[in-house]
Amino acid sequence: MSTADAAMREACRIVGLDAGDAALIRAGENTLYRLTGGLVARVTRSGQIASAKKEVWVSHWLAQQGLPVVEAVPGLDATEVGGRAVTFWHELPPHRPGTTVELAELLRLVHALPVPDFDLPSLAPFVRLRERITEAEQLDDGNRAWLLERLAGLERRYDALRPGLPWGAVHGDAWTGNVAVTAEGPVLLDLERFAFGPPEWDLTSVAVNYTTFGNVSAEEWTRFGERYGYDVTGWASFDLLRDIRELRKVTFAVQLAGQRPDIADQARYRIACLRGEHGSRPWGWTGVP
Repeated sequence: MSTADAAMREACRIVGLDAGDAALIRAGENTLYRLTGGLVARVTRSGQIASAKKEVWVSHWLAQQGLPVVEAVPGLDATEVGGRAVTFWHELPPHRPGTTVELAELLRLVHALPVPDFDLPSLAPFVRLRERITEAEQLDDGNRAWLLERLAGLERRYDALRPGLPWGAVHGDAWTGNVAVTAEGPVLLDLERFAFGPPEWDLTSVAVNYTTFGNVSAEEWTRFGERYGYDVTGWASFDLLRDIRELRKVTFAVQLAGQRPDIADQARYRIACLRGEHGSRPWGWTGVP
């Protein structure tokens, strides 16, 4: 039995849910289990209790605001077991992934919301980046030093972020994989990074799929901007947020490559792109799980 499985079962015992027929849905940064009664248990990595509690509060708040969102089970807060947080959610009905236009509509609604009456943490664009770089055993010393210097430079530049759209609630990890479309319409998922910050952060998350990955067409990007009502690539600090997003994508691939040798080539390629070895964007990065 894995530590995530053990945490899920103990949390179910604490809150009075049946884990007897629990089935693994997905294992990753968070581990998901299907429970009886149309519920899902979500187990975080260690040290994420505050973030998990926030996710539950945000889910309830967004639902109260009338936004279609994945729903935390009422009355069940995040439960801590062995340093991990376990939260409980209503399972979604059959659904498909969202499109960029559907994501644009949800972001437009989120960014128009009033600030909630509970404390939202400030956006932390560099969270875990230094740890990913310093702890990656497969990085050679040269690339590690370069990535750390790149991070330090971006941190300095972020202190001088140019004015833009009014700050407010942001999703923090906006991409089409965090939108599920049921028979009733699009639903917003994964509230782990929800924060108070610049809306451009969410918009840039989508923009890098156009400017860097090249897996969003010019036509799709135009439709995204039209639906949202703003083209973030024209903002004075777009290049900065794009560069931060790219570094996050690079370090995520590096982190996964430690357990997935098949991702190592993509991680090395992404680093080489940032270091100027493969010309100008888009670089045709391949998505990693």
